Amino acid sequence: MSEDTDLRRKALRMAGIGILLFGMVCSGCDRKAQVNAEPESSEKIEYVVTETEEVSTETKKLVIEDLDDAYEALLDSCSKEFIGDYRIDESFLNWVYANYGKEAVLNIAQESQEDQNVNVWYEETGNSIHVLWLLYCQDTGMNEEDLQQVYWKTCSSEDEVVLDFTGDINFAEGWGTTEHMDGQPNGINDCFSKDLLQEMNHADIMMINNEFTYSTRGEPLAGKDYTFRADPKRVDLLETFGTDIVSLANNHVYDYGEAALIDTIDTLEEAGIPYVGAGKDLKDAMRPVYFVANGKKIAIVSATQIERSLNYTKEATETTPGVLKTLNPDKFLKVIEEARDNSDYVIAFVHWGTEGNNYFGSDQVALAKQFVEAGVDVIIGGHTHCLQGMEYMDGVPIIYSLGNFWFSASTLDTGLSQVIIRDDGTIDFRFLPCIQKNYKTSLVTDESEKRRIFDFMESLSVGITIDDDGYVTATE
Repeated sequence: MSEDTDLRRKALRMAGIGILLFGMVCSGCDRKAQVNAEPESSEKIEYVVTETEEVSTETKKLVIEDLDDAYEALLDSCSKEFIGDYRIDESFLNWVYANYGKEAVLNIAQESQEDQNVNVWYEETGNSIHVLWLLYCQDTGMNEEDLQQVYWKTCSSEDEVVLDFTGDINFAEGWGTTEHMDGQPNGINDCFSKDLLQEMNHADIMMINNEFTYSTRGEPLAGKDYTFRADPKRVDLLETFGTDIVSLANNHVYDYGEAALIDTIDTLEEAGIPYVGAGKDLKDAMRPVYFVANGKKIAIVSATQIERSLNYTKEATETTPGVLKTLNPDKFLKVIEEARDNSDYVIAFVHWGTEGNNYFGSDQVALAKQFVEAGVDVIIGGHTHCLQGMEYMDGVPIIYSLGNFWFSASTLDTGLSQVIIRDDGTIDFRFLPCIQKNYKTSLVTDESEKRRIFDFMESLSVGITIDDDGYVTATE
């Protein structure tokens, strides 16, 4: 027996006190399958490892029968496995044992040493390994930095997490949408159909593109045709949609300069609304936002390709505020990779494409390919002020642009992009058609009108079909 092994086993024999303390700390936590664990006797645990009858000539599969075996197997199989910036250690395993019981630890160890099945953590505890680590940090007060930019959501169903995404929304003073809203008896509630507002509020996570700045300061950028600035009090309108997060990675959040962008960030922070895609410096602009829902950790990241030939909208630097740009994608790829290492799912919300063009361009496809290779699970696009098509790229669903959602008096097709993360880990992709007309956006309910929009979207897309309920699937 090696000295390291002997030390580990001594640590296990001392785990009882630690487990009881952890159990007391964790008593108020919500757990799926949480148990009141009892520590093992202080006597030495017999070390038993049994080989299965069928043993591969290359790999011996071991049957794990006690905690000593389990800890050894997990510490061995996870010794090089990083979950974010931390390693699995005995303290973490003691916490798992205290909260989920001996059988869960044994099963996790068995699966992990056989085929590196990371999903077994979720199967045994109801929480992914990433969420378990966050719960561990909460309970122990350790690694508090890992809890930053993390938001906990209670879902409508235990079987799925539903995320809805919109295109461009504009609350700017003097703009048609805002003037129309201010003249309505019920304000913004008269600018959306009741069933559409219900859908947005029913989503477990609701995200919009904040295509303007919140401020009373600054001057419109010289030479720019359209500049959008909303009174900071307008931020309360986000509550109408059940907004959980906004993207600031667009070409209008800097319309009134640096001071107005800082005001926008401060306004959202004071309202408790997370944002992605811009920041007071580059580190802030590159920071993912994480949601924990139904035991899974979901990262949302955002960047803008626009402007491609001009530079009205400044990119954040190490010392100055701005947006995160992805015309050169190197920085954004690092953001995606970080999110991939620290979460179960990564959703990229990207501002790109050519205004007024329903057909996505080769530049968008080239960027999407790099995002997919970096580890995204879904890509939601915007900016073009009109819908663009969809495709599946190596199994990753992409909608290239949601266009306008509530932005003008024009009559145009629009919609919500919906991502559904199922309990078994699979992702469904759905499009909910809407129409913007006379400063009002409505959910389309007429079956023939829905089919018209679905057919239109299919005509813009590559290798997908949309069924009558809006579910998007890849074709052969």
